[in-house]
Amino acid sequence: MASVMAEGALAASFAVSGTSFQVASGKLTSQGLASYVHTDRSADGRGHPVALLGIGNARLSDICQAAEVGTPVGTVVFKLTAGGEAGEVTATSLVIDGEDLSGNARFGTAQIGRDASTLDQVAGVKGPRGKFGLQAGDIEVVGVKSNAWSATGGNFRLKGMKLDVSIGGEKCF
Repeated sequence: MASVMAEGALAASFAVSGTSFQVASGKLTSQGLASYVHTDRSADGRGHPVALLGIGNARLSDICQAAEVGTPVGTVVFKLTAGGEAGEVTATSLVIDGEDLSGNARFGTAQIGRDASTLDQVAGVKGPRGKFGLQAGDIEVVGVKSNAWSATGGNFRLKGMKLDVSIGGEKCF
């Protein structure tokens, strides 16, 4: 599944909603990171340039995901949180199509500028030949903040998950 997602077949099989969302975590660690530039498409055909981030086995201290969504009763915030006191959040074969990513990072055995078609740190996550890529053997990012168009994973474990939909609700950051 990860190779299908990474090669664009899965991304092409579903259109992103046209609404980006926030993702935040106090700390993300993983064995393996692979990234390259990709384009997501919304149902209206618009392209959204993203950094496809393939993360092998992610462990997050907590997670917050929030999106503002227009409804007939006004703009609502769709917010999902998990982790924290309930325990770690984990995900395998996590692929995030993000516009940006910020935090304090440590990349082990980083390779920046590697041809995207030769990435090998996350199983199946390879980009087009001749395109810019980067990878790292292990990562740690503290104070994660990202705006993303999609996130998919083979297996999410969300301890203490809470979902809230509210008018005027607070986003992650």
